[in-house]
Amino acid sequence: MKKVCSRRALVRLLRKFRRAGKKVVFTNGCFDLLHAGHVTYLEKARKFGDLLVLGLNSDASVRRIKGPGRPVNPETDRLRVMAALEAVDFVTLFSETTPLRLICEIRPDVLVKGADWRESEIVGAREVKSWGGRVKRIRLLPGRSTTRILKEIGN
Repeated sequence: MKKVCSRRALVRLLRKFRRAGKKVVFTNGCFDLLHAGHVTYLEKARKFGDLLVLGLNSDASVRRIKGPGRPVNPETDRLRVMAALEAVDFVTLFSETTPLRLICEIRPDVLVKGADWRESEIVGAREVKSWGGRVKRIRLLPGRSTTRILKEIGN
């Protein structure tokens, strides 16, 4: 089964899995320079359900959030790398600044973000809870970040 999906195809696939009783977990991010913190985070997120869906920011979305010069890796490469991870079941691209529309389209059972976000700041938390879903926050590995890696490269 192909892991990289359009939003439309993903919604259809998830309907089938839900009918089979599967619980859908969703997280999102830029995942520009993959590091151990990302992998650990995704492995932990996957444990909250049967399928982990990753919403990946498009290049334009990353530039709006992170500024010029980002992303380092283009979206096609980032999609390929994220789909290769065992913990990730499906990856889809979103071009908006936030994943709210995508979250509302796929209606995950569990929404996951890093513990560096307060629940009140997590985009989609209110919506997921409104349909009976849960919001989980995962503690991040200390000292692991793309920004830190880029600073070290710059030095």
